Amino acid sequence: MNKRDFLWVLSLYGTAIGAGVLFLPIKTGVGGLVPLVMMIVLSFPITFLAHRALCRFVLSSSMRSDDITIVAQEFFGKAGGIVITLLYFCAIFPILLIYSVGITNTLDSFIVHQMHLQAPNRLLLAFILVGILVLIVSFGQEMIVRVMSTLVFPFIIVLMLIALALVPEWNLELFKNISFSWQEDTKKLWLMLPVMVFAFNHSPIISSLAVYAKSQYGKKADEKSSKIIATSNILMIVSVMFFVFSFMMSLHQDDFIHAQEQNISILSLLANIADRFENPIVKAIAPILVYVAPLIAFVAMGKSFFGHYLGAQEGFNRILFKISRDKISLKTAKKITIIFTFLVSWLVAYANPQILDIIDQIVGPVLALILFIMPLYAIYRFDALKKYKNPLENLFILIFGLLTIAAALYSIF
Repeated sequence: MNKRDFLWVLSLYGTAIGAGVLFLPIKTGVGGLVPLVMMIVLSFPITFLAHRALCRFVLSSSMRSDDITIVAQEFFGKAGGIVITLLYFCAIFPILLIYSVGITNTLDSFIVHQMHLQAPNRLLLAFILVGILVLIVSFGQEMIVRVMSTLVFPFIIVLMLIALALVPEWNLELFKNISFSWQEDTKKLWLMLPVMVFAFNHSPIISSLAVYAKSQYGKKADEKSSKIIATSNILMIVSVMFFVFSFMMSLHQDDFIHAQEQNISILSLLANIADRFENPIVKAIAPILVYVAPLIAFVAMGKSFFGHYLGAQEGFNRILFKISRDKISLKTAKKITIIFTFLVSWLVAYANPQILDIIDQIVGPVLALILFIMPLYAIYRFDALKKYKNPLENLFILIFGLLTIAAALYSIF
């Protein structure tokens, strides 16, 4: 693997490791040890096979576009392209809502627990915070990309440092009173799937990787892109699972339940209970964690908001073009998108719906349709992809795609 390939590994890694990681420990913490171990075993094949299938879908296209909706239109036609565009928008736009709620709750929790002040008016707080986020994205794509590229790796480093800082506080409570129940533990794992798919998702950059691999390696594009995806997946799973495991070894199950009820990220929870730690090393850094953890959560969700806005804007602009039959200008479409994003994000941040419910019921299953079901359908539908038929792998992808969607339906009903 050369230097440029490794930069792509880091790009895929940076795309996946965002604010979604801050909610994974809460979901796994509520579930306990056995479902976590099962997730660790399954996370690589689920993540790798799904993203590789999506990459192969783009590689098989005769177009050089890095926009997956355009590639989908080539295979599925105009009607199919519209459906994929709608799915893509429905997968990304709710993520903006998640981070709008998360950022509002992070600052609200900081004001109440760290500054010991009265909770601010939520409608006004959400208006100011969402207004700032939307104002920044209104400066354009170049500004967003610059901010994201500056923040991504410092964020990852800080996450790993926090996970390492908790090591002296590790205890064996997680391993006590383990009563393995195949039915209960598999059900818990099943209900974790949408959050896992969300936390490890790096589909927005897969089409760009395919274009790079095709231009650089020609006939070896599939082999090279598969190696890049596999390397980045191993890197992200090892680091994310260490982050998750460190919290589960340090905190009680009740803490995760409390965080879920409060609708806050794992870093806000850490700041709120930092004074409870007993180890001298952790106790010494606790005053720093109290202020640094919410700041990191705030930056992480802001960074992820900026990144996902580009995808949401692209999808919503296409929908507007279809509705207006291309009579609307790009400038006008962008303005409508900004106003729509601000109003919906502000009102949802004020309403404060459960973040994990949005992931479970909307984001996870729609991502599963794009990542698992669509490429698999294309493999068996179009001649250009038939060479990728592998019954065992395809069945594995299909099963976990359907299970993720089924978990959402179970959560709703």
